[in-house]
Amino acid sequence: MATCVARRALAVGSRWWSRSLTGARWPRPLCAAAGAGAFSPAATTTTRRHLSSRNRPEGKVLETVGVFEVPKQNGKYETGQLFLHSIFGYRGVVLFPWQARLYDRDVASAAPEKAENPAGHGSKEVKGKTHTYYQVLIDARDCPHISQRSQTEAVTFLANHDDSRALYAIPGLDYVSHEDILPYTSTDQVPIQHELFERFLLYDQTKAPPFVARETLRAWQEKNHPWLELSDVHRETTENIRVTVIPFYMGMREAQNSHVYWWRYCIRLENLDSDVVQLRERHWRIFSLSGTLETVRGRGVVGREPVLSKEQPAFQYSSHVSLQASSGHMWGTFRFERPDGSHFDVRIPPFSLESNKDEKTPPSGLHW
Repeated sequence: MATCVARRALAVGSRWWSRSLTGARWPRPLCAAAGAGAFSPAATTTTRRHLSSRNRPEGKVLETVGVFEVPKQNGKYETGQLFLHSIFGYRGVVLFPWQARLYDRDVASAAPEKAENPAGHGSKEVKGKTHTYYQVLIDARDCPHISQRSQTEAVTFLANHDDSRALYAIPGLDYVSHEDILPYTSTDQVPIQHELFERFLLYDQTKAPPFVARETLRAWQEKNHPWLELSDVHRETTENIRVTVIPFYMGMREAQNSHVYWWRYCIRLENLDSDVVQLRERHWRIFSLSGTLETVRGRGVVGREPVLSKEQPAFQYSSHVSLQASSGHMWGTFRFERPDGSHFDVRIPPFSLESNKDEKTPPSGLHW
């Protein structure tokens, strides 16, 4: 019987996963503390002995929840693929893929920096490359364990009524990069607890994976495609802090005889070093096509000042911005503090705010 290691979500960072899975034999059993909503591969080597029962939620009993599969180096995961998130530790299921353009300033061409452009920031030429992301559902049992590190209601929409600022969210819906997927299989016919799991997916033991899309999922994807679509991803690293930004166009509303265009943007902060740092301030510059340039400064992000450490290296959140123009740009910096009290600024990669050309009415709810 496999010896299993339990942990709360986020107790272990992405680098532990990459180390523990390197050279592993497949398949490998997954184990969880019953009801804890967190699990990890079997502990069979000395490198993992430090992650023993001290990380187990008190009073919890380990249960096998599935078996790891070999992560795909090429190709993409199919609808119905079960997975463990390599960074945030939650269980999830793939709904469908997105093909995005990744603009990684860390691997940009060695061309010299250009002079400051009309949008107000220096830039270098960055060529995008195709990268696969996935629309996924998060297991509701895991949400309480990840809520301090990643918002579980980050996918928001404009409400379809007179209040131009009203938003609603779909809980437990997320976007996951291909490399964040640790695939596994389960004999459970309903392995993910989410109110949309059985509405969207049908169990079919003859298929691999054994969960296929219902017509309701296909109809929902088609109806909401303009407001779910992930097209551009921007990434930049400063002093071993990597910032990834994904903007989404949400739609346009009329307010006080003018058009207001809305976007949401998802940001992930990752500490690629072993030193502990804490985010203290944000500094945004927002340029609108109408010619306005706005500066926003404040403490932390979304009311928090997250600590990034070797054990908990990442923090992810979403926010919103509105312009009285159909396009614009955003860029800025995050100020971090070291344990010795010194500070350093981390660049936020510049990204465009573009509205959809074929303007449609944003969705008013989950209708099929």
